[in-house]
Amino acid sequence: LIMSPAMWKWTCLVSHLLLSTTVSPLARQQPLHPKRPFITFTGEQAEGNFNHLVVDERTGHIYLGAVNRIYKLSSDLKVLVTHETGPDDDNPKCYPPRIVQTCNEPLTPTNNINKMLLIDYKENRLIACGSLYQGICKLLRLDDLFKLGEPFHKKEHYLSGVNESGSVFGVIVSYSNMDDKLFIATAVDGKPEYFPTISSRKLTKNSEADGMFAYVFHDEFVASMIKIPSDTFTIIPDFDIYYIYGFSSGNFVYFLTLQPEMISPPGSTTKEQVYTSKLVRLCKEDTAFNSYVEVPIGCEKNGVEYRLLQAAYLSKAGAILARSLEVGPEDDILFTVFSKGQKRKMKSLDESALCIFVLKKINDRIKDRLQSCYRGEGTLDLAWLKVKDIPCSSALLTIAHNFCGLDMNAPLGVSSMVRGLPIFTEDGDRMTSVIAYVYKNHSLAFVGTKSGKLKK
Repeated sequence: LIMSPAMWKWTCLVSHLLLSTTVSPLARQQPLHPKRPFITFTGEQAEGNFNHLVVDERTGHIYLGAVNRIYKLSSDLKVLVTHETGPDDDNPKCYPPRIVQTCNEPLTPTNNINKMLLIDYKENRLIACGSLYQGICKLLRLDDLFKLGEPFHKKEHYLSGVNESGSVFGVIVSYSNMDDKLFIATAVDGKPEYFPTISSRKLTKNSEADGMFAYVFHDEFVASMIKIPSDTFTIIPDFDIYYIYGFSSGNFVYFLTLQPEMISPPGSTTKEQVYTSKLVRLCKEDTAFNSYVEVPIGCEKNGVEYRLLQAAYLSKAGAILARSLEVGPEDDILFTVFSKGQKRKMKSLDESALCIFVLKKINDRIKDRLQSCYRGEGTLDLAWLKVKDIPCSSALLTIAHNFCGLDMNAPLGVSSMVRGLPIFTEDGDRMTSVIAYVYKNHSLAFVGTKSGKLKK
């Protein structure tokens, strides 16, 4: 399938679906056009699984993060440049890594799994973060993948010790007159003393600057980060927050997460562990993270609950969908895929649903929750971060839509779930990825499935 650079804007779905070197039987039976077969790309190594993909919206060039490789491809999948990122001698127990100080653990040749790939358009560079050395990042020039910098001398440079490719998500907040910010969200794999689960970092103009990836703000008491308290692991030993998607909109940065919690089933005296999908919101300018709010999200259709978030994508409503949702055509819409139930994070059930959320309505729910808390109603309701319930403090304050928190009543959890609008369900071939855009006032969604099929 040959696509123009403009069409590549939605091909991030390929990172989940079309990076296979084979074409599905469905595609062979029903070609989109007899003279336009699918184009495929095969990596250099058998173990070189593809992990992440980003497309330069200005040129149509494709950057592909793999195991031990970063590829730059043309829009028709021809290799333009290859950059090697591994393997190298390492041990996941070395902290800080042996490149900083001698490690007593045995070192073995270790693959570098790409965990995050972001285009920094302002500085014309690629941020490529891998699994080696507790998760350090390279800054590569977009043109030729020349290494501009690889910060590794400070503890802030190690982002996460998790090896899985879906364990880190980053959002760049860009400014015209100052250095950009990078919001990083990551699973910590039981190492909260080393890694914040979410933080904002400096993106300096100079790729080799000493302050690259330093926290936007950090003093003895306050920092631009959230850490999981060690007490949380005494309640849920395998607690972690898994970040599925992230984006910025208006005054805020958002992350969609999946995290375990303990609940008491109806009629039971014992608690069991389930997974809850939550939206996390932070103000872009909040250096102390007082604006941190979590909202549980989910979907229900015909009495069936879909609570395990699989994928998400931010799009606009478009004129036709906007009318039915009673919002404006430029309003932000979240397209989400959930699988059935709450219990099986690693082995999700095949029943899944495609649901949409109006971002403005989620923000309205957060605003209402903030206002009630500042009236002194309820508790902060964020058990994993505070361990015990802390009552909301009363203050004479009217909450505006762009409210960014104070050093009270924060961080905050919303107890009631925001339900999405189910628009499509699939019972046999679990949906695993989604992307959407507006075409001639219509909202179009492309969904990838577990078996490698593409649904439009």
